Amino acid sequence: MARLDPHSYNDSTQPETETLDWKARVDFRTHRLHAEATLTLKEASAGPLDLDTRDLEIRGVVDPSGRPLPYMLSPPEAILGSRLRVELPPGLRQLTVRYRTAPGASALQWLTPSQTAGGQHPFLYSQCQAIHARSVVPLQDTPRIRIRYRASLRVPKALKAVMAASFVRREEHGVEAEEHYEMPQPVPPYLLAFAVGSLAPKELGPRSRVWAEPELLEEAADEFEGVDDMLRAAEALFGPYDWERFDLLTMPPSFPYGGMENPRLTFLTPTLIAGDKSLVNVVAHELAHSWTGNLVTNASAEHFWLNEGFTVFAERRILEALAGPEVAALHGALGRRALEEALHHFRAHPHLTALRTHLAGVDPDEAFSQIPYEKGYLLLRAMEDAAGRPAFDEFLRRYLATYRFRALTTEEFVAFAERELPGVLAKVDGDAYLNRPGVPAGAPSPRSGRLEALVRVRGTVPSLDTVKDWTPTEWQLYLEWLPSDTPRDIIRQLDERFSLTKSRNSEVLVSWLVAALRAGWEPALQRTEAFLGEVGRMKYLKPLYGVLASSREYRGVARTLFKKHAERYHPIARQGVELILART
Repeated sequence: MARLDPHSYNDSTQPETETLDWKARVDFRTHRLHAEATLTLKEASAGPLDLDTRDLEIRGVVDPSGRPLPYMLSPPEAILGSRLRVELPPGLRQLTVRYRTAPGASALQWLTPSQTAGGQHPFLYSQCQAIHARSVVPLQDTPRIRIRYRASLRVPKALKAVMAASFVRREEHGVEAEEHYEMPQPVPPYLLAFAVGSLAPKELGPRSRVWAEPELLEEAADEFEGVDDMLRAAEALFGPYDWERFDLLTMPPSFPYGGMENPRLTFLTPTLIAGDKSLVNVVAHELAHSWTGNLVTNASAEHFWLNEGFTVFAERRILEALAGPEVAALHGALGRRALEEALHHFRAHPHLTALRTHLAGVDPDEAFSQIPYEKGYLLLRAMEDAAGRPAFDEFLRRYLATYRFRALTTEEFVAFAERELPGVLAKVDGDAYLNRPGVPAGAPSPRSGRLEALVRVRGTVPSLDTVKDWTPTEWQLYLEWLPSDTPRDIIRQLDERFSLTKSRNSEVLVSWLVAALRAGWEPALQRTEAFLGEVGRMKYLKPLYGVLASSREYRGVARTLFKKHAERYHPIARQGVELILART
């Protein structure tokens, strides 16, 4: 008996799920899904089967003939939720759980019409990473166990249901419609994803389209029109795209992440719509996940770097192919800055700054940071430098082919690297990246002419001529490099010269607002108050609430704003802000 994932009740001696058949009716009035989940197991096995659940109201468990099966729902544990133990009779391979979700299900956000762009219809979406699928479906909620699924969603007829799966058909029954989907490839449960709302599509290319509320559709299509170029560049680097389509869903502003790599239907924050395509590197990141994360998956949250470190590496290779090494180097510098901030944040918990973490008793949402992204990227960059790019590219392709549609651990990666690139991990001190805190002294550093030019004006007020060709990435780096004690007069000069408080680029704006709030620049406070009511992306909420809460002058403002806007934020984002405010 062994639980190989500290965040799942799954027992490795029990049978694994092969397929899920899921039927759900969306009830916007009660904020519940009324559902049933039919699990087909890979093999018949008598005895207990442990499933993960969180706040599910179990109505019954039956066999294929409808006969009740004995089950017990344990009291909830912090982080894990409740274990649903079903007793299987000999020879049984299939069972059905009938249940309904809780109004506060941690994976779901229910939006009122006033919280949407159109203002006429409600909206619902899911966000199951890392361990929130269990609040929607009773299942073995661990990335170790990949499943194929069929699903049907019954929704109000005026709305459209979309899923990260292949569309099968839509049927209309009176005032409701039933949308059918199928995922033929096996995926980890955290990639189960759907949305329901007033949605319309627009084709972008032979394998891609964008979905959005009609009011945002044209803007979104213009911003993301280059997605097919990204897809071709990624295939040239990493091999054939295995998911048939790469569609995009522009989410409501409350979506807590920049993007979520749900296969066949990537979810994207509307904050990427800057009007100049300057933030589409996030699309490159989510596309890269089609190989690193979705195709090859980390076995648990303790090996999360295998998902995100590889994906940052792949994202920057795609950017380099499309925009050149100078742009990739700028993004590398931004990443290093984010890594330094994350290391500082976890200075009291240095064990969480190793790539191979040990997370028993730790909520993966609370351990989430840029460390697996950027420190993982640095390890792979170091390996690329040591092996040479041609050899490392071959290694990466063999890695993807070997673990295609599988999950692996850090230890399995190390064994594979030793076989395929003998001595390279030792040469770069791989153990320091994987098992020790901080960043090794010899870690790669980005270099480029544009980066050097930016360093030369660091901490000064640049001239209009100096910045005339700056990209938003250069602006972001410049602003993040401003010292924390930058005088208010410098901040005033910057705003008067460059109108930074009015920036449309969310990345530039947040970097500016953090610097300006530290200096007590009053116009920045007004823009921050408005911005925190417009977005729900954690990348923006955390630094802005953080800088407000750390100031004696603005601490009360932070609490007032959170009280005012908390219902607009996704439960995952609310939890993150609550932790920040609790520390002050």
